[in-house]
Amino acid sequence: MSGEMSPTGKPSEPGSAPELRASHADRDRAVDVLRIAAGDGLLTADELDERLEAALSARTRRELAALTADLPPAPSARGATAAEAKDVVRIEQVHSGAVERKGRWVVPRRLELAVTYCDVTLDFSGAVITHDTLRIDVGMTGKTLTLVTAPGVVVDTDGLQLVHSRVKYQRTPPDPDPDAPVTLRVELVGQKAHGRVVVRPPRRTFGQWLLRRPAALSASA
Repeated sequence: MSGEMSPTGKPSEPGSAPELRASHADRDRAVDVLRIAAGDGLLTADELDERLEAALSARTRRELAALTADLPPAPSARGATAAEAKDVVRIEQVHSGAVERKGRWVVPRRLELAVTYCDVTLDFSGAVITHDTLRIDVGMTGKTLTLVTAPGVVVDTDGLQLVHSRVKYQRTPPDPDPDAPVTLRVELVGQKAHGRVVVRPPRRTFGQWLLRRPAALSASA
């Protein structure tokens, strides 16, 4: 049948594949690029507002690509292919400041935590991931171990021994593509005494807050 329309309302070429739909994560990445570009003086306030509105309502990845085609990529995406993961990283800390790995940090193949009464946060939402499995040997007493996941990142806590501690696992909301592959499997082993372990997705971005609607409206859209 000729003259079929794409989701954007444009005629599809005969025999062409359908355009890929944009996910919340795709829109968030585009919003990050736009905000950074505006901060660097590459976009005016009016241009930023116009492109943000278009990004938040975009239905396909092609629409998002058009909005950022004339802008440099976000820092978290630059040079990721050149990163090399270490085989083992050991973190030792006692009664001191919080331990944090955020932003574009390179995920090692194995991480050893020897921490006493210090909060630990491992944020995988912007991390450079070069392999499919991370083993974390936990030797931690007190405070909270927080793991921030991302689409494709799963955490296995079955091998972790809990002593006067508990695990709170907040699942990532269902992705538009339920068959999306697992990009990183995080395996927790060892012992967590006192305090707790929290596994959660990233906090909602500004773009996601603007997109939120009542469940009834979302179901009927």
